[in-house]
Amino acid sequence: MTHHVVVVGAGFGGLAVTHGLAGADVKITIIDQRNHHLFQPLLYQVGTASLSTSEIAWPIRHLMRRRKEVTTLLGEVGGIDTQNRRVLLEDGGETPYDTLVLATGARHAYFGHDEWEPYAPGLKTLEDATSIRRRILLSFERAERESDAERRAALLTFVIVGGGPTGVELAGAIAELAHQNLPPEYRHIDTRRARVVLIEAGPRILPSFTEDLSAYAHASLQRLGVEIQLGQAVRECSGQGVMYGDRTLAAKVILWAAGVRASSAAAWAGLPADNAGRAKVAADLTAPGHPEIFVIGDTATVNAWQGRPVPGIAPAAKQQGMHVARTIKLRLSGQTTPRIFRYRHAGNLATIGKRAAVIDFGRIKARGRLAWWIWGLAHIYFLIGVRNRLAVALSWLWIYVSGSRSACLITQGQHRPRSS
Repeated sequence: MTHHVVVVGAGFGGLAVTHGLAGADVKITIIDQRNHHLFQPLLYQVGTASLSTSEIAWPIRHLMRRRKEVTTLLGEVGGIDTQNRRVLLEDGGETPYDTLVLATGARHAYFGHDEWEPYAPGLKTLEDATSIRRRILLSFERAERESDAERRAALLTFVIVGGGPTGVELAGAIAELAHQNLPPEYRHIDTRRARVVLIEAGPRILPSFTEDLSAYAHASLQRLGVEIQLGQAVRECSGQGVMYGDRTLAAKVILWAAGVRASSAAAWAGLPADNAGRAKVAADLTAPGHPEIFVIGDTATVNAWQGRPVPGIAPAAKQQGMHVARTIKLRLSGQTTPRIFRYRHAGNLATIGKRAAVIDFGRIKARGRLAWWIWGLAHIYFLIGVRNRLAVALSWLWIYVSGSRSACLITQGQHRPRSS
């Protein structure tokens, strides 16, 4: 009977497993609650009107159309029957497995304050990105109609919580949108007066980068007009604004980039988890006591990076996926000795607007315009398909040359702007 591999999650890790098993004597079932694979590193560019959704997401069925051994199921997992080896779906369906791979990613973490989510959305899905884009653009539209100076100032204040790569990239993109792209398009407001405030609880932004690159990013954001507040933890988010340290800031748009929490995969399988909900896996990425279950990507935690936890980034998930695929192939050939996973860190990259970036490849570090070109080429290279690479490259070139963003579309929900 053909070995059945079930992969839950079609992100970077899940697809790496599927691609790595090409040609193996297996049948594969991919289960995902969405019908598309998402290139998350560029998600913020959809949220800030630089790219459209179709440029960074692709239907899973289309990606697997030539893989006859792969079945794709659209469904939401509700649990796992580890004793009988079955994945249980929320709608009552179930899928048996011989080997199970959990690659379900992460969601936003509000450090015990989930009630902040309606006021400070995070950025993990296409729905998040289009919702954030809508909030940003509607805030400008409402400010255009607002006669009260105080309320207009709040509408033109954009707060980003968290100074990691996502927060830095969001802040830079929103500042460019407000200060460079939109001014000619409004008649009653000067969008250059918009405030973009980045709040970071730690002593510096981009803490995973070296101090000199962090300092460069800090100065670059300030040149774009971003206000940076360091050493200030957020104490409250509401529809009126944000409280941090001993300050209160009136703002109608608050974006969350301060933390993530793993999906419920560890709870499904009854696995031990860390404080962020990530399953604690063995050195070979298997679940403790269940060698037939692998957990990878943001769903798992393992000290496989020179004794440190593997970072929750796309290259790590892809490496883990390829490791799992090789392990499954070896098991099918009769080799059952556990294979230890070792993460190879390729480096860190973050962009600051459309003309600067910082990259840290260990011995090789760069900043400024050269780093921005390297960052752009790297991201284009990892996109799926020539058409998408060309589309993203042309979109960036158009924005770079003309300063115009063609993806400034307000979609979803109410279509009429309100002034308050």
